[in-house]
Amino acid sequence: MNCACHSVAMDLGVCQLRHFSISFLSSLLETDNSPVRLDNSSSGASVVAIDNKIEQAMDLVKSHLMYAVREEVEVLKEQIKELVERNSQLEQENNLLKNLASPEQLAQFKAQVQSGSPPASIQGSQQPAPSVQLASQTSGPSA
Repeated sequence: MNCACHSVAMDLGVCQLRHFSISFLSSLLETDNSPVRLDNSSSGASVVAIDNKIEQAMDLVKSHLMYAVREEVEVLKEQIKELVERNSQLEQENNLLKNLASPEQLAQFKAQVQSGSPPASIQGSQQPAPSVQLASQTSGPSA
């Protein structure tokens, strides 16, 4: 993920919103139907003050959005880390089970996978699993 790209896109959006807001407010202040009447000497200062308020508000929104995005990125990084660890554990367990399985069991499993049918002896294959997990836990991490 390229943060500079997102920053540029957000800055562009903020810039466009700022120009839109300034144009919109300027057009409101210049219309004859506007309830706000300004004399010509103070209209420039008022527009600048309004522009500064808009800029401050947009900067505040931008900082809140960036904070929220950073928090979400941290949560997602943690989830990725947990998933990678879980994947590694499952790969180790899979390799251990492959090594402990007889050639006949492997051939039967491959045939079932190719045909798309569920394993015939689900309970039989699950019973040795706790002892296999216990053996892998007592041996410690290999990586």
